Amino acid sequence: MTVRMPMDDRPFRAHRFAREAKPPAPPPGEPGPTPGSSGSDRRFRIHPADLSASVTVFLIALPLSLGIALATGAPLQSGLVAAAVGGIVVGLLGGAPLQISGPAAGLTVITADLIHTYGWRTTCALTVIAGLAQLALGFARVARSALAVSPAIVHGMLAGIGATIALAQLHVVLGGTPQSSAVANALALPEQLMHPHPAALSVSAVTVATLLLWPRLPRRWRRLLGNAPAALVAVALATASTATAGLRLPQVDLPSWRSHALPQMPDGPALGLVAAALTITLVASVESLLSAVAIDKLAAARAGEPENRVPRADLDRELRGQGAANVVSGALGGLPVTGVAVRSTANVAAGAVSRGSAVLHGVWVLLAAGLLVGMLELIPLAVLAALVMVVGVQMVSLTHMRNIQRHREVLVYAVTLSAVVLLGVLEGVVIGIAVAVVLALHRLTRTRITVEAEPDGTHRVRVRGQLTFLAVPRLSRALGEVPDWAHAVIELDGFFMDHAAYETLQHWQDAHTALGGTAAITGRAGQRIAEPASAHSCRPWTPWRNHHCTRPAAMSEEPRAGSDQLASGLSAFQRNTAPMVREELARLARDGQRPSQLFLTCADSRLVTSMITSSGPGDLFTVRNVGNLVPLPGDETGDDSVAAAIEYAVDVLKVSSITVCGHSGCGAMQALLSAVPGGPQTPLKRWLRHALPSLEQLARHPGAGPRIADRSPADRAEQLCLTNVVQQLRHLAAHESVARRVAEGSLALHGMYFHVGEAQAYLLDEDAQVFARVGPTAHEESLV
Repeated sequence: MTVRMPMDDRPFRAHRFAREAKPPAPPPGEPGPTPGSSGSDRRFRIHPADLSASVTVFLIALPLSLGIALATGAPLQSGLVAAAVGGIVVGLLGGAPLQISGPAAGLTVITADLIHTYGWRTTCALTVIAGLAQLALGFARVARSALAVSPAIVHGMLAGIGATIALAQLHVVLGGTPQSSAVANALALPEQLMHPHPAALSVSAVTVATLLLWPRLPRRWRRLLGNAPAALVAVALATASTATAGLRLPQVDLPSWRSHALPQMPDGPALGLVAAALTITLVASVESLLSAVAIDKLAAARAGEPENRVPRADLDRELRGQGAANVVSGALGGLPVTGVAVRSTANVAAGAVSRGSAVLHGVWVLLAAGLLVGMLELIPLAVLAALVMVVGVQMVSLTHMRNIQRHREVLVYAVTLSAVVLLGVLEGVVIGIAVAVVLALHRLTRTRITVEAEPDGTHRVRVRGQLTFLAVPRLSRALGEVPDWAHAVIELDGFFMDHAAYETLQHWQDAHTALGGTAAITGRAGQRIAEPASAHSCRPWTPWRNHHCTRPAAMSEEPRAGSDQLASGLSAFQRNTAPMVREELARLARDGQRPSQLFLTCADSRLVTSMITSSGPGDLFTVRNVGNLVPLPGDETGDDSVAAAIEYAVDVLKVSSITVCGHSGCGAMQALLSAVPGGPQTPLKRWLRHALPSLEQLARHPGAGPRIADRSPADRAEQLCLTNVVQQLRHLAAHESVARRVAEGSLALHGMYFHVGEAQAYLLDEDAQVFARVGPTAHEESLV
């Protein structure tokens, strides 16, 4: 059972708590349980959904692998080797279960350049070296560092690679031969367009048209061919058209595996070889990790059964899996391997639920390489070139361009793309990073400061941009224009202020106030974002340590008087929080309260209900007492406050759910366990008798009461806290108004346990008598 706690100021909706349970995610680096098995069973199993998904991915990977090998100038078998190794090795060892790995268009330009410079067998050796580098990076646990690269650089690099691929393959589509560089291909293109090869152009046109039109056909038509992938349909149709028309075109030639080329020791300048291996490492790693993150999001958004949910990707393990695959692929004479977003997306869409799909797709490629050679050799090379050309064009994504434009990163994108096309991938990425750094520094130092005198006498100083020491002279001049007696508003529109700028503002504010003026430092929307250092400086939900942060550092370490602390907190509320909530509170005062939930919890000062439920004004109708107790009807003995609150919430406010929340370290439960029979009946003892049924349940069923899903209760006190929540829910259900609404189906009852020390919430599954963890673990949060 999990809880959907609102993360904004929307009403707290708890009636969806039930039936959303899922087991806690395993720690990163630990394989998650395979569907249909327990977490402790780590044997490799094939889910039926993975079988069908693997066939879909295989049908996409087969023609693309041959096309990418053709585009690089490598032996065509090398594409099949890389696809098989990527599927099997990364599938078994990688950390992203649904990612499909193999030869990718993103490495085509790099591989082609290496083959042209060093030859094929040396390129295989460089692939092995790149794989070893990836293994080292994976064991060093630096995978997430790759995500620090600006998306504008990554997408610019991929777009430049795509443009280079498209230019080269366009020559093959027209019946010619590609040149050695993108610039040479562009210069030779007019001549090629004037003398096209009709047969190659016609079958290429069939391929491109099929690729573009097949996804747009009505689904019932595509079902006639079993929803076959567009790439497979395009290659099959163009090949059939070539055979039917009797066209004579160069076709796929797969030499005997006995003559398959294997790597040899690199021969050449050491610096150049190291740079080549690092280029493969950089591009393959970044592309794989970004693809893994994207596939994680797709898998998380996919609807499915809880038992088929896939654990989040372990990026370091994925990097190690990619490195192992490149070592094996290079050693067997295959292309470099990387995670492929297109095939991975198809894998998720086809319903894959585990790494079995990736492994099986590699097995199918391996079988095809041995059993379908005759069929593969019927495919014209122009058809594969057209297929890869379309993939290259699609790498220049308009969606990415729009996102980059929205974030004002067009310059970085354009420079990276142009540099990759004109100079090469490594040079383009280095230039893109340099431009991104210069642009960031320019934005950091570019600050616009203006002063305006308003009709009411207010002087408004507007600061646009980041406030660093470089802007302090201009800031001081602008502040000097404000008259000593005036009311000033300093409006900051930026996300960074260094120490020099902060001190300048603070000193000016202190001096201006001392001379009789007033000053407010606000954000662009007008909310106050700074205050004197002597004021209450707590921010919402920071470690305030009993409001010790309300004291300036220079003050005595003696505890503050309660009245001073209260006055300081109220003053901070009026300055900082009241302006932001005044409009909402005015609406609630006008319209009345309409809470969706009654929240009954302990009076313990460590439980801040609005914090742990992310709720705001008007969301919760809260009842607090010692021990979160609900007296049985007729047993109130002069205290009807809880029963009255329940009746008002259920019959007047019409709440849709009631939650009883216990917590760790509850003093009431500890008092029950340590109580000595007899003695005077104090008010506390009389009140705690409403918890005696919980104590009796604990004594009657020792070790068999409610428990926490992923661990045993820490001690007898925690076991009593859990038992008490269940028992108080039973008391609650005995109230007539509650029983009536529950029977109608308009009211839900929920049990909750909050572990204070871990800041962790648990929700009760009444059927299983288990409290299930809500949200990620503390370890998982630390990785975000």
